[in-house]
Amino acid sequence: MSATSPAVLFEAYSTPPLALGDRGLLLLAGMLALGSLVTGTLFLVLGAWPVLGFTGAEGAMVIGLLLLYRRRARRRSELVLLTEDALTVRRRDNKGRPQVIRLDPYWARLRLQERPGRVSALHLVQRGAAVEIGQLLGEEDKRDLAEALGAALAKYRSPVFDNPQLRDVG
Repeated sequence: MSATSPAVLFEAYSTPPLALGDRGLLLLAGMLALGSLVTGTLFLVLGAWPVLGFTGAEGAMVIGLLLLYRRRARRRSELVLLTEDALTVRRRDNKGRPQVIRLDPYWARLRLQERPGRVSALHLVQRGAAVEIGQLLGEEDKRDLAEALGAALAKYRSPVFDNPQLRDVG
């Protein structure tokens, strides 16, 4: 007997948005450094020399925080996978630690919770337990995920059987 993997019925992979590429981040860092240097030099000429250190520290802190966000965001991911056997949510947090959640696709239900002033929350609910999915997505992408996954779950719950013995012969 050969072990075959179950067929994939739905797959959605999401990562946090990275607005800048490597070149854009380098350009932004250069502009921040130049702006800090110009501001610090202006205050140095005016005699307020302590401002030079503060503007340099502020620019370095902004660049450092951008690099930290970028490093952590590259580690995060989420995969929602619907197969014939299970509905699986695989995540990696910002430290790269994996988390796997398995649900029975027949009993799992989608719930989109509106949150005024914030991005909606999309939950997979099964037996009273809720798992939030699509945390890395914006409002429009989250609604698209809800629609596509809802359609895939509905198709999973109502299969079409093609049995030649049951067809009308005649």
